[in-house]
Amino acid sequence: MAKQSKKKAYKLGHYAEFFATLILRLKGYSIVARRYKTKVGEIDIIARKGALTIFCEVKARDDYSKAAYSLSQKQINRINRAAEYYMAHLKSGPDHNNFENNLYRCDMILIIPWRWPVHIKNAW
Repeated sequence: MAKQSKKKAYKLGHYAEFFATLILRLKGYSIVARRYKTKVGEIDIIARKGALTIFCEVKARDDYSKAAYSLSQKQINRINRAAEYYMAHLKSGPDHNNFENNLYRCDMILIIPWRWPVHIKNAW
């Protein structure tokens, strides 16, 4: 039974991230990466708009308040470390001239069934 619920949660996570990328594209962002994994943490979506890089956490729950409060301080710390890791590797990579400003922010997208997603800019 636990295996089935994990499988269902995994599928729901993929669906929510796919829907969040569509929303970001409609808002004019270009998607750089999905499920970006490092040794220090994972980022659901990395997007760009102009000189700004966005690290986005996607939460899918039954209602907006559950989704908003499901992000723990431990998860925030992991995402921050992964974002710093990503930005540090951009500076040392061959394309670092394209990222001179190195501006970034951390956003959150809340997904609930049959409702329009909520995009919280500068969530933390």
